[in-house]
Amino acid sequence: MLVFGTRPEAIKMAPLVKEFEKHCDKFETIVCVTGQHREMLDQVLQIFDIKPDYDLNIMQQKQDLYDVTSRVLLGMRDILKEVRPDVVLVHGDTTTSTASALAAFYQQIPVGHVEAGLRTYNIYSPWPEEMNRQITGRIATYNFSPTPLSRDNLLREGVKEQQITVTGNTVIDALYWVVDKIKNNTQLQNELKETLISSGYDVERLNDGKKMVLITGHRRENFGEGFINMCTAIKDLTSKYSDVDFIYPMHLNPNVRKPIHEVFGEDLSHLGNMFFIEPLEYLSFVYLMEKSTIVLTDSGGIQEEAPGLGKPVLVMRDTTERPEALDAGTVKLVGTDYEKIVDNVSKLLEDEKEYEKMSKAVNPYGDGKACGRIVSFIAEK
Repeated sequence: MLVFGTRPEAIKMAPLVKEFEKHCDKFETIVCVTGQHREMLDQVLQIFDIKPDYDLNIMQQKQDLYDVTSRVLLGMRDILKEVRPDVVLVHGDTTTSTASALAAFYQQIPVGHVEAGLRTYNIYSPWPEEMNRQITGRIATYNFSPTPLSRDNLLREGVKEQQITVTGNTVIDALYWVVDKIKNNTQLQNELKETLISSGYDVERLNDGKKMVLITGHRRENFGEGFINMCTAIKDLTSKYSDVDFIYPMHLNPNVRKPIHEVFGEDLSHLGNMFFIEPLEYLSFVYLMEKSTIVLTDSGGIQEEAPGLGKPVLVMRDTTERPEALDAGTVKLVGTDYEKIVDNVSKLLEDEKEYEKMSKAVNPYGDGKACGRIVSFIAEK
């Protein structure tokens, strides 16, 4: 049984579902979604043509971590009693994955943790993700680490070597699958262009080599002053580089949108080279990311995906559980520091050598074959 509930989890678990389904002689594959992200989750399921066997549909307005945890835990209790899977596979560091792992543990069903061993060792950064993944790591019987460093974290914590396998990250499998799908389908390309136009951005603007900075921001720990700093830096960069487009698909959370309006004003529709657009579904986002010059983000997954497309990533966080990318040179931490954001974006836009160094660094997160390695490991158990 594969369990996931948010859009990032769905993206990273979808290619694993497809890989298991190729081996129906060995596995009965059951998909359970919690609906922690409802609309965004459904978009990913549609792209990968996955129909869940079970859907907890827990999403409610103004739910907090107590609500999500308790609803997933209670919902999974009944499903696991009914299905009794041989192993429950969860992903990463969401509340869905931790509560599902705990539910499986309560029924003594082995748990496989995909993307295991990421650590900052600061339980409040990122919050609640760092504690989520540590808890899930304690429960897991099988640990699928994306990199040797994440494996080493687990070994230091006392996890036995035979319980860990290094696979690469399944997000690269998903990314390459989607990029191929887009490149080989002219009709889909035209549909994505139209989708972006209706969202507020025309990619034809990039036809003559115009540069574009793609921005995402949604982390809880950046709410408040951090977001004001980020938005102020972005606003000043749009003035400094009037020939560069800056695109920001805005998260729906009011804590994200409020500082945007405070810095840029109530009307976001006529800001020259700054484009605030509604959140994008995965296909459109990958299409836009592939056309970007730089990605400025506080997301975890994008630190893995963008380098797979040769895009330098500036991370608006003070810590990262993905230090392999820092070591490889594919990403750089800038936090929510105004000066660091402005200086580093400027350097990448102006200094070709600096840009080449980051864009051509080897992505440490894999070759797009992680799902095959996970399926082979489970098949041998």
